[in-house]
Amino acid sequence: MEDSGRRGLTDRVYEEIKALVMDHGIEPGARVGIESLARRLEVSPTPVREALARLESDGLVTKRSQAGYRATELLSVEGLVDLFDMRRLLEPRAAALAAVHATDEQLDHLETTVEGMRSHPVTGERYLVYRRFAALDQEFHDTLAAASGRPLLAQAVQRLHTHLHMFRLNTAPGDALTTVDEHDRVLRAVLRRNPDRAAEAMEQHLSGSWERHIAVMDGNPAKK
Repeated sequence: MEDSGRRGLTDRVYEEIKALVMDHGIEPGARVGIESLARRLEVSPTPVREALARLESDGLVTKRSQAGYRATELLSVEGLVDLFDMRRLLEPRAAALAAVHATDEQLDHLETTVEGMRSHPVTGERYLVYRRFAALDQEFHDTLAAASGRPLLAQAVQRLHTHLHMFRLNTAPGDALTTVDEHDRVLRAVLRRNPDRAAEAMEQHLSGSWERHIAVMDGNPAKK
């Protein structure tokens, strides 16, 4: 029971610090002080340290020798271009392989994830509002990559999604259901065991996602 309570505290602190970083309550590049965060969140330094270690693996903070943690800088347009170029190379291939190799359990999980996204549409611009949708979005892509049966490919896809956190941009308002529909087309192709159609549907989804990211970036000079 004690271990469960500690995990629950660490999870809560992780989500609260993540929200501060995602919503720029902690500015990009700013120092992240363990003691000051502990006072702010009214907890001991231990769960803060544990949460920051998780956020470092997410790519949202970096730890430097003798300098502590800092919030990562935002991705530039050039960085986002590189990221989506890599996603277009890897994720259509992962979707095609998933159509061949996915287990029944993985297919069930993909269906459940898409259903969950449809029931948790984005309704605001703050992370605490859209975080459930964002988590399900990443889970869909990561599960699909795992279903490819290629561990190195799956790891590469997961790392790309970690880098996407550095852009810190929620789905543009009104586009949540568009994203769900695109995921659903990928899912249907995988369920039909049609690798060509799965790859095509994923390419279409990534193209749509790219256009949505750029549209919002163009309206936010701070991210350029």
